[in-house]
Amino acid sequence: MEHTAVSPLAAMSRAAEDPTGYVEQWKARTGGRAIAAFPMNFPAEIAHAAGLLPVIVQEDRNPITLGNNLLSEFNCGYSRNLADQAATGRLDAYDGFFMADHCIQLIGAADVIRELTAGRRFYFGQLISSMNDPWTTDQARLTMTDFVDELSSFAGVQITDERLRESIKTYNRGRRLLRALYEQRRSGDSRFTSGELQTMVKSSMVMQREEHNALLEELVAQSSAAPRDDRVRVHLSGHFCHAPKPELLELIEESGGIVVDDDLFHGARYISTDADESGSPVDALVGQYLDRNVNIPCPTRAQSDVDWDTYLLNAVHSSGAEVVISLLVKYCEPHMLYLPELRKALEAKGIPHLLLETEHEGMPLETMRTRIEAMFEQAKRSRTLTRVPTA
Repeated sequence: MEHTAVSPLAAMSRAAEDPTGYVEQWKARTGGRAIAAFPMNFPAEIAHAAGLLPVIVQEDRNPITLGNNLLSEFNCGYSRNLADQAATGRLDAYDGFFMADHCIQLIGAADVIRELTAGRRFYFGQLISSMNDPWTTDQARLTMTDFVDELSSFAGVQITDERLRESIKTYNRGRRLLRALYEQRRSGDSRFTSGELQTMVKSSMVMQREEHNALLEELVAQSSAAPRDDRVRVHLSGHFCHAPKPELLELIEESGGIVVDDDLFHGARYISTDADESGSPVDALVGQYLDRNVNIPCPTRAQSDVDWDTYLLNAVHSSGAEVVISLLVKYCEPHMLYLPELRKALEAKGIPHLLLETEHEGMPLETMRTRIEAMFEQAKRSRTLTRVPTA
């Protein structure tokens, strides 16, 4: 494990902002191999149990050049950025590529990566998206077993139940530490900004988990309650694959808001669900996959007994959020298709809702600032009106 003189948050920020640099350093230090994984449901515990470094490929800050010629312009910025990273050699640090989801745009990017990284292992183990059919559990178990076999073959080691169980414990530990900080935020008393919490989650997708857990333990030990103030309490929703840009999170806070909860992939969605640490570890990962969609439903999954809009209303009630800001990645079809239902549910309960469309480049931050500030002013006026006694 690397020992540094920098603060835990600075070490996380360095890995989050430069995943390739972290991967190269880790490989030089350990002699191990790193694999690139893609959102949202890759079972990283299996790769960890094989002695690999599983890294969820992050959207980087580089302008998209070659990627715009490799994928159509109506692909989301994240998928075009992935193609650009492959075309310009920014994924060369990875020894293999693995994915578990079937977003059509992500598959397009994966096809480009497969073509441009010929000679390196590329594996697509598709997890079932119909979540409560009679065959769902068996199909999910089959895919998880395939991942065990494939990653065992790739790493040249046998992934035993004991090794996998220990990896599950390590990942559970990290999720629990992060959830402790998110619970503080939900109460409105967290000392960490939404950007700092996003850095913690993002870096957990990159760093060796034992190293990241040690840094998290320091942060949890340092954490203390902050006095609750009168900023507008915000729930952030959406952004399933990549992190919202830090400047957008800063803009919300500069405009007088405080994020108290979210269902972002780089947030509560990613850390919501642990795997069982007893019994069959493969069954534990299957259970985690199925339970995650109950804890925070995803519009890329079909499940008759859970709804994202019902979850969102309950989450807003639990955190006391006054407004919901939906962050819609441009051309994200699952989110676009679900938005009418979300909007109707929020309007029925009188919860203000603002939709902000995000893109890899060219986001109109000052226009967004005006819209956010107007929404927050309305929320503050609503507070005043509710305090006026009636005759």
